[in-house]
Amino acid sequence: MTLNSRRRARSYAVALTAGALALSACSSGGGSAPKQSSEPKMTAQGITLGSAADSTGPAKELPGAKKGGTVSVLQRDAFEHLDPGQIYISDELIMQTLYNRTLTNYRIDDKTGKVKLVGDLATDTGKSSDGGRTWTYTLKDGLKFEDGTPITSKEVRHAVERLYAPYQTNGPTYLQQWLSGEGQKYRKALPDGPYKGKHLPKTVLDTPDAKTVVFHFDQPRAEVPFAVAMPNIGAVPPGKDTKEKYDKAPVASGPYKIKNFKPGKGIQFVKNDQWDPKTDPIRHQYVNAFDVSFGHQWVDSTRRLVADKGADKNGMTWTNAVDPSQISAVLKNKDAMARSMTETQPYVDVVSINTDRVKNKKVREAIAWAFPSGQYLQQFGGPKGGEIAGGLVGPTLKGYNPDFDPFQKKKYPGGNAKKAKELLKEAGEEGYELVYAYGNGDTHQDASVVVQQALERAGFTVQKKEIDQTTYYTQIGKVDNKYDLYRSSWAADWPSASTVVPPVYGGKNVYNGSANYSHLNVPGVDKEIDRVAEVGDLDRATTEWMKLGEKVLTDQIPAVPTFYNRLFTLWGSGIDGTKWNPVYGAVDPTAVFIK
Repeated sequence: MTLNSRRRARSYAVALTAGALALSACSSGGGSAPKQSSEPKMTAQGITLGSAADSTGPAKELPGAKKGGTVSVLQRDAFEHLDPGQIYISDELIMQTLYNRTLTNYRIDDKTGKVKLVGDLATDTGKSSDGGRTWTYTLKDGLKFEDGTPITSKEVRHAVERLYAPYQTNGPTYLQQWLSGEGQKYRKALPDGPYKGKHLPKTVLDTPDAKTVVFHFDQPRAEVPFAVAMPNIGAVPPGKDTKEKYDKAPVASGPYKIKNFKPGKGIQFVKNDQWDPKTDPIRHQYVNAFDVSFGHQWVDSTRRLVADKGADKNGMTWTNAVDPSQISAVLKNKDAMARSMTETQPYVDVVSINTDRVKNKKVREAIAWAFPSGQYLQQFGGPKGGEIAGGLVGPTLKGYNPDFDPFQKKKYPGGNAKKAKELLKEAGEEGYELVYAYGNGDTHQDASVVVQQALERAGFTVQKKEIDQTTYYTQIGKVDNKYDLYRSSWAADWPSASTVVPPVYGGKNVYNGSANYSHLNVPGVDKEIDRVAEVGDLDRATTEWMKLGEKVLTDQIPAVPTFYNRLFTLWGSGIDGTKWNPVYGAVDPTAVFIK
C-alpha cells in the first residue's frame, strides 16, 4: 500500500533462509522448475474494523510479563528518518510504533495474531457521513506528548498540513492526495505547509473543537480508516516542529521517547512517563529501554543471536533475517529454532525497469523473460526467503491468482535466455546495454552476479552500479536517475491492491521520491485507475484492481516480479512477548519483555 504508496522494504531483501547458496548459472533454457516449497502457502490477510470498545486501553497484559531491563536490537541499516511524516521504509515503520501514535492503528492479538484496526489517538476508526465523503474523528481524553502538553485537534491538523511542505518528500501521500489532488497537485493547496500561518480550508480539513477532526473529500473514500493509520497521520506540536531537523528529534506520543540518536551508529528508546496506558489499546511499556545499534550484517546478528551470550540473551532484531549461509545450521539447532519465526511478509520484490530509458517494450519483454527470478531468490534464502513471483500484486491480498505467471518464472527459474534472445533480435537491439543498480550489502552483491550472468546469456551487455544501501531508495527514487534496472519492494499498505497499482504504476505519481520507480506514465493505465477508484463496492473494486495489476504487467512490462517475501528471524532466550506484525512485515516490539 503505500501510498506514495506502500512501504518499501530496504534495499536488501527483508526475508531469508534456506541452505548454502551458490552463484551457479543455469543453461540457456533456464533449468528445471524449483522444488516444491515446504513452507505453508500464503493466504490473504484479513484485517477487521474494531469497535469503540476495542479502541479503549490499556492493552491486555501478557501472562508472565515483567517490567524492567534493556533489550538490545541488532539492525543492519541505520534509520534515515525519524520524522513520522518521512517514514515509509520497513524497518522505520516498525520502529516508529514505539514513540508515534496515529489516529487509528493495528491491534494484534498476542495469541492468535489476528489483526483489528482500532482507534489509537481517536476513540474509534472514524464515522462517515455524506455518502462516505466526510469522515469525523474524536480524540481520546488523557493524550499527552512527552513534555506533558495535551494532544488536541490542533496538533493533528498540524501533522497533516506539514505534509504539504516541500521538504516532506518520503512519506505516504494517500490522505493529502484524496483531500487536495493527485500526484503532486495537492501541494498547491498549501505550498508552504502551515509554517506561514495558512491552513487548509474548513471545507477540506476542519477542527471545530479541541477533540474533533473532520476530513472532507470530493468523492466517497471507504478506505480512510486505513489511510489514517499511516505513520504520518498523527500529532505534531507546532511550537516544536523544526521542519527538516524534526527528522532527528521528533516529539513522542507513544510509550517510548528518543534518546541518544547517533546517525549511522544507533539510537535508544526510553520510557515516556507522560504516556497513559489507559488511552492505548495496542502498546505496552514493559522494558525500560530498547538499545538499537546499526551496522549488523545478517551474518553478525545471526551468529550473536544463535550464540545467545551476555547481553545478546536479551537481544532481538526487528527486520534482520537469518544469514543464508547459516540457515542449514540454524534449522538443526533446536534451541535457536525455539526462539525463531518464519512469517509471510506483504512485500513483493520486483526489479523495476526505468521506462524513461528503456523505451522499447520488446526490450523490456526480453528483460522479463531473461531475468533469473528463481536463482535471484536463492540469494535471499530460497523457500524460507519467499516464493517466486508471477505478478506485481502479492498473495497476501484477496483475489490473488497463483496461476498468473506470464513470463513463466516458475518454469524457468534461471530465466529463458532463448526466448529473450529472439525478442532482442526482433527489436533490432542485440547487445542492448543495461545499467543494473543494487544495494551494497553482501547479499545484493552476490545477487548482482547472478543477474549479470543471466542477462548476458540472453544477449544484453550489463554494467553494474553499486549504491549505498542506507540511501538506496532516495537514489533510485530520483526521476532523472541514470539506471535502467533496480530492485524495489512494495507491499499493500492495507489489504487492497488500490494501495499498489495507483501509487506504483500510476502516471500521476512520477516525481522524485515517488514509488513509481519505473516512471510508467500511460494515459490508458491512468484512465483505468480513475475508473476503478470510483467503484463503490469494495469486493468488486478488489477484483478490478487485481485485473488491472495483471494488465499493467502484460501490456506495459514496467517491472519484473521476482519473489513474494518471507522473514526467518531469531531473538535471544531472555526475552518474551515477541509477535509478528503482518502489516509491517516485521517483529513487533510493543509487547516485548525480559523474562
